[in-house]
Amino acid sequence: MQHWILHIDMDAFFASVEQLDNPELRGQPVAVGGSSERGVVSAASYEVRAYGVHSAMSVVKARQLCPNIILVPGRMKRYKAVSRLAMGVLHEFSPTVEQTSVDEAYLDGTGLERLFGPIDEVARRIKTRMVEVTGLTCSVGAAPVRFLAKIASDVNKPDGIFIVHHQDVPTFLHTLPVQKIPGVGKKFVQRLKRHGVRTCGDVLRKPRYYWEERLGKYGGALHDRASGIDPTPVMVSSGAKSCSAENTFHQDTTDRDILKKWLLVQSERVGADLRRHGYKGRTVTLKIKYADFKQITRSKSLDGRTDETSVIFETVCGLLQRERLRRAVRLIGVGVSNFEIRTRQVMLFEESPLELEATSELDKAVDAVRRKFGGTAVTRVDLLGFQGKKTDSDK
Repeated sequence: MQHWILHIDMDAFFASVEQLDNPELRGQPVAVGGSSERGVVSAASYEVRAYGVHSAMSVVKARQLCPNIILVPGRMKRYKAVSRLAMGVLHEFSPTVEQTSVDEAYLDGTGLERLFGPIDEVARRIKTRMVEVTGLTCSVGAAPVRFLAKIASDVNKPDGIFIVHHQDVPTFLHTLPVQKIPGVGKKFVQRLKRHGVRTCGDVLRKPRYYWEERLGKYGGALHDRASGIDPTPVMVSSGAKSCSAENTFHQDTTDRDILKKWLLVQSERVGADLRRHGYKGRTVTLKIKYADFKQITRSKSLDGRTDETSVIFETVCGLLQRERLRRAVRLIGVGVSNFEIRTRQVMLFEESPLELEATSELDKAVDAVRRKFGGTAVTRVDLLGFQGKKTDSDK
């Protein structure tokens, strides 16, 4: 039995939902995002992409490229509702579905040919059913391994199908640019160019150990992908993987006191959200976007899991302290992830790790008061007098 993995990607998802709900927007250059001059495009329809507009682009730049662009505010609740319908469609075909974002998922297609016919017919049936249930199109890629399935789903977008058959894997990979491999970023591409590598075929001209000696573990992984090797399975999705909050400022700043106050506000929101859903995480992440739109993230893994506001705040402030902030900051955010619970053996005389496992009694009390009297019923001393103005991006 041949092994198949499918990657399903909804086409211009947020913008397509807006066009679905408002027929007057169909065929128009629609973008979802903040309408102010400080706003950023969250999603772009294919009509506006033809002008060069794409997600994460500033609204100012988008308007320069497409003066007749139609900007609409995002409606995350609506997008999540449609996403649930889309994932329901995929579960009609296979019990092994891994949702990786609101508009993307992997599906284990091994054995589906017995039920639905050849793999290209499986893809067509998924697309037909997706339109019936959601009213939206999707693109489907199928391949023997996971990373190739993701690459394949992008080949014939939008509303396309692309199959990399088992016997065609070497040919497909031979001329594939290395930057198409998921996880190969711009800096890594530049390193590879210095070695004369532009395609997967170039990688295979040298043995695996050659790349391991020069690039370490990344070299070995690169050689594996260029050879079509990817043992990563489709994992059944199991709830949220992270919790975060971020804000885009009306005015860029390098004032660390202001940044720390926002980090405290965000740590409170993240901590409360974690406690409300019963999650605890091991990894705290700081996100910064500078005025020139360069974005960085810095993370720290804790000894134990936490949902405590104070632990989250102290950790993220430590990450901020190590950043030099040579440019003004446009956006700052806090995230907590790594929720999985692992069995751990407690060593004799172990110190501190277990202290992170308990929820703070203070946090419990604050949560209870705010649930009863409202979110502003209790304010931390450090935030007294701090008027956090409404921002373009408040998630």
